[in-house]
Amino acid sequence: MEHAIYLVTLVGTGLVVAAAFSSLIAFRFGAPLLLLFLCIGLASGSDGLGIEFDNARFAYFAGSLALAVILFDSGFGTPLKVMKQAAGPALSLATVGVVLTTGIFGVAAFYLLHLGWLESFLLGASVASTDAAAVFFLLRAGEINLRERVRSILEVESGTNDPIAIFLTITLVEVIAAGANPEAKVLVTDLILGFFVSMGLGAVVGLLGGMGIVRLVERLQLDSGLLPIFVITLSLMVFAAAGAIGGSGFLAVYLAGMVAGNSDIRAVTVLKRFQDGISWLAQIIMFLILGLFATPSQFPELLLPAVALGLILMFVARPLAVWLCLMPFRLPRPEVAFVSWVGLRGAVSILLAITPLLGGLEHGRLIFNSAFIIVLVSLVVQGWTVGPLARRLGLIVPARIGPLDKVQLELPGAARHELLAYRIVPGSPVARGERIPRWARPSLVVREGRAMRFQDVGRVTAGDYVYIFVPDRYPQLLDKLFASRAAVDPEDADFFGAFAVDPARPAAELDSAYSVGLGEEDRKLTVAALVLERLGGKAEYADRVSIGPVELIVRDVDDKGRITALGLSFEPTAPVARVPVFLSAGEIRDRLKAWLAARRQLKAAASDKAPPGPAREAAPERPQPSNDDAPEDPSDTPLGTAA
Repeated sequence: MEHAIYLVTLVGTGLVVAAAFSSLIAFRFGAPLLLLFLCIGLASGSDGLGIEFDNARFAYFAGSLALAVILFDSGFGTPLKVMKQAAGPALSLATVGVVLTTGIFGVAAFYLLHLGWLESFLLGASVASTDAAAVFFLLRAGEINLRERVRSILEVESGTNDPIAIFLTITLVEVIAAGANPEAKVLVTDLILGFFVSMGLGAVVGLLGGMGIVRLVERLQLDSGLLPIFVITLSLMVFAAAGAIGGSGFLAVYLAGMVAGNSDIRAVTVLKRFQDGISWLAQIIMFLILGLFATPSQFPELLLPAVALGLILMFVARPLAVWLCLMPFRLPRPEVAFVSWVGLRGAVSILLAITPLLGGLEHGRLIFNSAFIIVLVSLVVQGWTVGPLARRLGLIVPARIGPLDKVQLELPGAARHELLAYRIVPGSPVARGERIPRWARPSLVVREGRAMRFQDVGRVTAGDYVYIFVPDRYPQLLDKLFASRAAVDPEDADFFGAFAVDPARPAAELDSAYSVGLGEEDRKLTVAALVLERLGGKAEYADRVSIGPVELIVRDVDDKGRITALGLSFEPTAPVARVPVFLSAGEIRDRLKAWLAARRQLKAAASDKAPPGPAREAAPERPQPSNDDAPEDPSDTPLGTAA
């Protein structure tokens, strides 16, 4: 017995260490980290090293707890600003998008795998949610700095779509396991009612649980080492409580994390560090267990239809669902295309595919193996193309600041304040002589191992460590002061224009200087107001607007979305890849109006030019410009894309 304990511990820790080391390979080559974790599990299973693991209940239990930990950390790290910015598009994708993906994919599964309709939709529900961990690891590993709006949509969608997919999957498993064959109308009604009950209870428990976590942390003066364990345990209690009363535990734990993370909770720095580590451990354990549970020797018999389903999911089901969900929001087509492609499937899909086995369904193993192959196809095909596609679609923007060496320290008894330790890096504004603001209260400088008062140092130099006592909601100005200059790719050297433009100056001066052809109403605006108007009322870092012969580039915006810096360029931006599909509702409306107007003009011209009487039929029609001869769609230009 004692020998078995040592052996199991050795094997388990060895797998975790191997997974941790694989992250170095992933960072080096940009490979999807989740794919490496799954491959380690597969290589260690019954068809590899021979580790026998066939306990579906344990795999589902461990995976569910790991997913709850990951969702709490995701919610904790989601600022309200990001939620507000992307709430509409992301929540539409997380709800309606999951249902549409399930339906479209289910139809394809019915004909390719010859399953029943409910089983086909069950497979669709299990692979309908996306995996945030894989996506954002790829963005970090490839040093991809995405446009803020796109990143926000992907973050919020990936954190909120899991509860919907889990609800659909479990409900369909229960219906199939009961042997019922309900009418479509009855099934849809039950699903809708069950959805609102499950999500409503989960939301209530999550919000109350998040507020309870904050209140307990503030009232109980726990040891700093015990506090993170206390918080993560409370989050699992919220998850379990919501599930026990029929609500969505996964939605509850995500909302609890969001409430706690956006409150003035004590020791937030300590909590973030702990949760980052425990979230990594949860991902590794979940992926390894799911990899061990799979049996690769069973894959060949359904490899072709499963691969075909994976391609249908990537090229048909997900893009169509994304387009329909994002149509009302008038997003630029390159952004819609990128969101539709970055729908990587991951551990959640494999975890949900275990539920048919738990329900004792006849084709449970077939559904699980199909979902596993689909996930592998998604990671291989989409995982290595996220970066190149983002660059191709023009969604990469230069980083605002360069490397930064900073440590955050919480001080006992100093609520809402913290001590920041910055290392002066060469090329930073502080190293070049920029003054540190007085409100920052620098207190200590460490130079070559010697501690000195800031007042006695004089000018700080590269290599010094500066300790600054600030409120925990300190402005980002400090990071900009202590960061080196951002490394700019040669292709991006002129990204923000050769000249700076004062956003507060009248637009009439811009028109007078460069003859951009503004109307009387536009000339009365400021340059910033003009750019905002062309952008639809909201500006984002790196947005570009073409006005006559010049192009205005948003260099920076403040916390309230006001433009604080603009650049001007005479050189046209390199064209991004054209996206012929993903028209928004506004673009469809505009094109429909243009088409109807052209038809009316065509009829009017034909009526005016044709002679009366019999000769009317023989009179040749004068060629009219068709809709195909119209100018390129505005969204294919920098101005249209920004708008």
